[in-house]
Amino acid sequence: QVQLQESGPGLVKPSQTLSLTCTVSNGSITTSYYAWSWIRQPPGKGLECLGVIAYDGSTYYSPSLKSRTSISRDTSKNHFSLQLSSVTPEDTAVYYCARQIGTQARWYDYWGQGTQVTVSS
Repeated sequence: QVQLQESGPGLVKPSQTLSLTCTVSNGSITTSYYAWSWIRQPPGKGLECLGVIAYDGSTYYSPSLKSRTSISRDTSKNHFSLQLSSVTPEDTAVYYCARQIGTQARWYDYWGQGTQVTVSS
């Protein structure tokens, strides 16, 4: 099965940039027609998709977070990354990477285990 694993700092200071990397195993991030997603869940709230990077490198972002979000990839390492700038405590959440089927539909077949990120000074 495809495996995904998030990595990055668990604590970020307000106004700084949250940076996470997803390592994908047993599946290529360039395989059509999948997209690779960043999803988060704040405490007590539902899941929110921040954005995706498709197999061809195209990116799509949540309108509410677009101005602060950047998703990139390193195909040689089979990694994709999230940068969320100007963070506040409201960005505290469990962050997941996941494989999305297609570039528009919100169907995910594989998930990472999630990583807690806390924004605090």
